[in-house]
Amino acid sequence: MRISKGGLLVVLALLAPLLVELRTVLAWVNVELSVLESAAIGLILVVAIFVWAFWPDNGNDGPTSDSSPR
Repeated sequence: MRISKGGLLVVLALLAPLLVELRTVLAWVNVELSVLESAAIGLILVVAIFVWAFWPDNGNDGPTSDSSPR
C-alpha cells in the first residue's frame, strides 16, 4: 500500500469540497456541470486514487542483505 489508511481517508475527505468548488469555478467560465456529472467525475477520481493507493510498490524499498557490499 502506497499511503497509510489515515492518509487515504484525508485525501478522500478533501475530494468532496474540491469537486464542489470545481463546479463553482467552471460556472464562472460558463461551463455548466450537473450534479450527476460531478458525481461521475468524483467516482472516477476515487477509483483512480484507490487504484494508485493499493497498487504494489515497485520493490525498491532500499538495500537488502543480499545486495549489500561485502
